[in-house]
Amino acid sequence: MATKMLKVANSAARLLPATKNAPITSALLNKRWQSVDFKQALLNNPETKVSTLNNKFRVASEDSGLPTCTVGLWINAGSRYESDEKNGVAHFLEHMIFKGTSKRSQTDLEVEVENMGAHLNAYTSREQTVYYAKCFTKDLEKAVEILADITQNSTLGKNEIERERGVILREMQEVESNLQEVVFDYLHSSAYQGTQLGNTILGPTKNIRSLQREDLVEYIDDHYTGGRMVLACAGGVDHQKLTDLAEKYFGKVPAGSDASLLLEKYPARFTGSDLRDREDNMPLAHVAMAVEGSNWVNGENIGLLVASTAIGSWDRSFGGPSNLMNQLAHRCSISNMCHSYQAFNTCYTDTGLWGVYFVCERMDVEEMVWNVQEEWMRVCANITDFEVERAKRLLKTNLLLQLDGTTAICEDIGRQMLCYDRRVPLDEMCSRIQSLTGDDVRQICYKYIYDKCPVVAAIGPIGGLMDYNRLRASMYWLRK
Repeated sequence: MATKMLKVANSAARLLPATKNAPITSALLNKRWQSVDFKQALLNNPETKVSTLNNKFRVASEDSGLPTCTVGLWINAGSRYESDEKNGVAHFLEHMIFKGTSKRSQTDLEVEVENMGAHLNAYTSREQTVYYAKCFTKDLEKAVEILADITQNSTLGKNEIERERGVILREMQEVESNLQEVVFDYLHSSAYQGTQLGNTILGPTKNIRSLQREDLVEYIDDHYTGGRMVLACAGGVDHQKLTDLAEKYFGKVPAGSDASLLLEKYPARFTGSDLRDREDNMPLAHVAMAVEGSNWVNGENIGLLVASTAIGSWDRSFGGPSNLMNQLAHRCSISNMCHSYQAFNTCYTDTGLWGVYFVCERMDVEEMVWNVQEEWMRVCANITDFEVERAKRLLKTNLLLQLDGTTAICEDIGRQMLCYDRRVPLDEMCSRIQSLTGDDVRQICYKYIYDKCPVVAAIGPIGGLMDYNRLRASMYWLRK
């Protein structure tokens, strides 16, 4: 082992210039090889370049010079932009996209992607649908051509549609067994009742059984348009080449209308309320509590992010209760009143949900709810400047850690292009986080949380969950 380490040190020493007055020492090695500081790391990130075609189709890329890349198509289309009768069509279409095109059968598509050594995938959310490929840089054109082919020329065969119904129904059963997914679907259903944002992504069973090919074709014609699409790429990519490829394969996509016009047709409306599914035979209670948060473009969203980071998360597997800085986590660790909790801040185009999700025993539901609301009131009035600074540092660290790899960067580019119509540079985002003071965070929390109507979704043995009037009354502190 000592010999191997010596060889490594010698090889490193050969890369450094030696002089008579400055011999190679371990101190010199450490000085030469030390990493750059945080500010330098932010400023050294590659530039995100953006172009727009004549049909409003946007192209955005970040070239890091790697031999691989991730290229994807981000579309401003999701379950929010569906009628109640067609709820689930966006997710159904995502499944059908890979079932063959006019020039490729499903088998041909799968074999071609595998022969490239690539990876092709997709997902659907409430506001976005994404198709992306991970591949070698030399195969970028082939990946773009495949993305264009499956989104523009899918056959959507009736036999494949019938076969896929069963697949989606089985997927719905799997989702129903994931109680966290179910709780957040309940939370949206209650918070945005009467609006499309309250619908689930997969849709109801009756819709999955009744959707036809004409519904999928109509959804593509209405939503897969140039003004609502972004071709994003990260890794080894030349932006001009990517723009040329976009013009070649997506230049004839109709411009269509921007997604902003759809907000008038499908507005969001938050309603303070609760939705409970009591099942005393279940071992644990799953509860989510939230208030209406900020949308993507509101600058106050950063203050809510800092507050959410300050509340943090906790799990029974964590150790060292006396060393936990988050006060809610500290109390949970000492009293063992829950199995886990996590704060969340979910944003949409014109609204958001800010809250906490937790899992606990039936006898601890009331105590946990009281402690969560007590913590909410504390961040509105008494969160310390030290806690805010610590949360800011942790938030900046999390932002950097989330951009580990070309796929994460590509996703960040595509999502931000749809939300902000630009990629927010890391140094700008970190500067905005750093500029917040303790007073700023307290004022923002007071505006969005204090004396506001909460929304609650709960599943399991929740008999100890107090009624909504008591929950609402705990959203403020009585003062003398």
